[in-house]
Amino acid sequence: KGITKKLMFIYFLTITNNEKFPINHFPFSYSSLFPAGQAAFREFLKSEYSEENILFWLACEEYKNIKSLPEMISSANRIYSEFVECEAPRQINIDCGTRENITKNISQPSLTSFDTAQKLIYSLMARDCYPRFLKSDVYQDMLRGWAKSGSQSDSWWS
Repeated sequence: KGITKKLMFIYFLTITNNEKFPINHFPFSYSSLFPAGQAAFREFLKSEYSEENILFWLACEEYKNIKSLPEMISSANRIYSEFVECEAPRQINIDCGTRENITKNISQPSLTSFDTAQKLIYSLMARDCYPRFLKSDVYQDMLRGWAKSGSQSDSWWS
C-alpha cells in the first residue's frame, strides 16, 4: 500500500514536469502534496528567495474561508500590506494592472479581491518554481530519504 502511494507520487511529480500539459490543466497542486513534500517545496522557495509566493497563495486560501466582514477587512489589509503594496516586506511579483486593481478596491474587499493575483502566483509556481524544485537538491535529498526509508514506514506521507 505505502509503496504504491509513493510510486504514484513519483509519477505525479514526473508528469508535472511534462510541457505537454496546458497551464490550466497543470497538475501542480500544493495542497495535494503530502506534508513532507509541502515542507520541501517551501524550503526550496525559501532558498530561492521566493517564499513569498507560497506564503501569499496560502494566505489567499485562508482568506477565501473567512465568514465575517470585520475579519475579511482585517485579513485583506494584512495580505495587502504584507504582499501586494509597493515596497511590501514580502512583495509578490505581479503586473502593475493587477496591483492597481487590488489597491483601488482594498477599501471594500470581497472574497475574490486577490483571485487574479493568486492565479498569477499559482501560474508562476507551476511553470517556473515547481519544475526547478523537481531538479533541486532539496527534492533530490527528499527522494534519497524516501529511497532509504523504503516501504517500511508510511510516516513520510503524514
